[in-house]
Amino acid sequence: MSDTIIELEGLKLSLPSAAGLVNILRGIDLKVARGSTAGLVGPSGSGKSTLLMVLAGLERPSAGRVTVAGEDLSRQNEDGLARFRREHIGIVFQSFHLIPTMTALENVAVPLEFAGRGDAFARAEAELRAVGLGHRLEHYPGQLSGGEQQRVALARAVVGDPEILLADEPTGNLDQATGAEIIELMFALHARKSTTLVLITHDEALAGRCEQVIRLRDGLIEHIEARGKR
Repeated sequence: MSDTIIELEGLKLSLPSAAGLVNILRGIDLKVARGSTAGLVGPSGSGKSTLLMVLAGLERPSAGRVTVAGEDLSRQNEDGLARFRREHIGIVFQSFHLIPTMTALENVAVPLEFAGRGDAFARAEAELRAVGLGHRLEHYPGQLSGGEQQRVALARAVVGDPEILLADEPTGNLDQATGAEIIELMFALHARKSTTLVLITHDEALAGRCEQVIRLRDGLIEHIEARGKR
């Protein structure tokens, strides 16, 4: 098994706009080691979120090669990309994206139900207990605090034991103390499951906890700092 789980070669992505074609990613070469932590930092508009969407198979590159978890995403059709996400990827967003008419337990069980897992609810309950929400299983998102909703979102992201966890400013809608708790949970889950963690953040101290700090500017990698195991 390769020690590299993410490999990008000449990655470019351009999207149309009212003003014409916008070059968002302009030639990214990057390798991320399996089981490591990587922090993506850079000013707004530098391409961080777009890069994360490409890694998740949610945006198609205009050019270049994208190999994630041994799969060449550049060659996958929509069905193939959906299967890839189901088998390999967990995503946590700044906004929680929970289904408001479902309980915490149901929200976490959803991806496993789609995958046809008979133990979906048992695994969902175990992950909710792991993030400290064993007493909130039957509560709806509207009955939970922001921090609790993000814990549900985190449990949902990892319930299928993904190889890669992608997090886009996961504490952006939380106060400082609650955000710190979510980050500790995320790093604990990474350690427990040996998941590769790729994290977008504006927090330099948080980025500094990662083994690799990738600085983007204007759609290009400005600098990569390797910090080793933390």
